[in-house]
Amino acid sequence: MDYTHLGRTGLSVSRLCLGTMNFGPVTEVTDSHDIMDRAHELGINFFDSANVYGWGENKGQTESIVGHWFSRGDGRRERTVIATKLYADMGEWPNDGKLSALNIKRACEASLRRLQTDYIDIYQMHHVDRSTPWDEIWEAYEVLRTQGKILYAGSSNFAGWHIAKAQEAAKRRNYLGLVAEQSLYNLAARTVELEVLPAARDYGLGVIPWSPLQGGALGGILRKGDTHRSKDGRANDTLTANRPAVEAYEAFCDELGEDPANVALSWLLHQPAVTAPIIGPRTVGQLDSAIKAIDVELDEKALARLDEIWPGPGGEAPEAYSW
Repeated sequence: MDYTHLGRTGLSVSRLCLGTMNFGPVTEVTDSHDIMDRAHELGINFFDSANVYGWGENKGQTESIVGHWFSRGDGRRERTVIATKLYADMGEWPNDGKLSALNIKRACEASLRRLQTDYIDIYQMHHVDRSTPWDEIWEAYEVLRTQGKILYAGSSNFAGWHIAKAQEAAKRRNYLGLVAEQSLYNLAARTVELEVLPAARDYGLGVIPWSPLQGGALGGILRKGDTHRSKDGRANDTLTANRPAVEAYEAFCDELGEDPANVALSWLLHQPAVTAPIIGPRTVGQLDSAIKAIDVELDEKALARLDEIWPGPGGEAPEAYSW
């Protein structure tokens, strides 16, 4: 496994991040524990979760599964950089969601209980809260950091402007601010190249792409004849809108002699801004397959061909659409 620093921090994380969203809703507890054990065997030390995972009446279930795994000891917690998120409503009462100081305090304490740990390595905001001022958000984060309950702050689904606003507010407070942004980013979804990636690079944030396979559309959906995907999901929407590109992509992966999923992950690993794509295996076998992406090398010719098949927005703003 290769490792890199998370953004401008001294924190070392694996080049692949284990996503836990399937733990509970899709993958049962025992199998989830097996996946996490296998991740450590493979050298993956970076795990991602969120308080809302489990969904519906089972919100918090995923963090609890991770916490149960931590409680088994044998260095599991110590060898894991755990990132989790807050923002979504966890109840029906006012202040059960978003980024007020009250909810930040309550949500953090609830995640700590479920995760069975006394600190969270990277506490991420799952979405921007336009109704809460940044001074309030950062004060709440500073308190948690002073108490030793969190180490770093991260964002998810922020626009470039949101990153700039957050960092300038943190700078005024002499606070470290954000160290990572978790965004939708893959060959078929490259909007973040306009402003999010430039902002992250300028402010020293690591970029953690979620849905690196576009819900499975980049994982060989045609060759697999995947019938397990939701007809309303991201994979099928992408296939419907971009079938010729998907066909060309899978044909090119055949030319390379590589699995489409691993090519998609490798492409992300070749992007300078990317720290670690999030992989979300449902089984140990899927994890073993995904790890192979680390060894997939794409030369300039291959990268150029992928750009032809999946053209991005044209580079950074404003040159992408102006001059």
